[in-house]
Amino acid sequence: EQRPIEISGVDFKDFHGRLNSRVIGEAAADGSRVPGLRRNRLAGFTLVEIMVVVTIISLLAAISTPALISAKRRSLASVIANDMRVFASSFEAYAHEVGGWPVEVDAGVLSPEMTSRIGSDAWLRVTVLGGHYNWDKDQTHYGTSYPAVIAISSTPDSPVVQDADLLLAIDRVIDDGVLTTGNFRLGADDEPIFIVSK
Repeated sequence: EQRPIEISGVDFKDFHGRLNSRVIGEAAADGSRVPGLRRNRLAGFTLVEIMVVVTIISLLAAISTPALISAKRRSLASVIANDMRVFASSFEAYAHEVGGWPVEVDAGVLSPEMTSRIGSDAWLRVTVLGGHYNWDKDQTHYGTSYPAVIAISSTPDSPVVQDADLLLAIDRVIDDGVLTTGNFRLGADDEPIFIVSK
């Protein structure tokens, strides 16, 4: 017959029996508890814990949304500003070499003289403001005649969207940040224009 081992009054067989019974969720035969062991409760979250997490996520989203919108606006403004600079440089180089400006064409059409100087994909695509790039030669905008202007004009398939915040962002990137002065401004029919030559 096997006897329980006792050291300093501790019955290891009894302790082991109580330990096994507590792990599987049963009370020991004598009703005692094993120290340090708790009954396993169902794993899960309380409603308060879930509400705290939802509140934290909502606050983070509210804080980050304006920054994301501003970053997107700056990115779109940079696209237009870059296009205007590249196109203006190409038209200026043509005028310097030939002694005059290319012929005027409709919005979304690249002047034949410029096909070797400007990538047609860049000129013909719809801009981030809607509409297409348009080469204006000797046109009048708000009472002032300009010899060379790149406009963003509405076309039947793509109207220009009047987004004041985006227009100001473009003006800040390319010019002075005021839509009534400088080279980037609103022209006839409130279409954005970039003045290549005054």
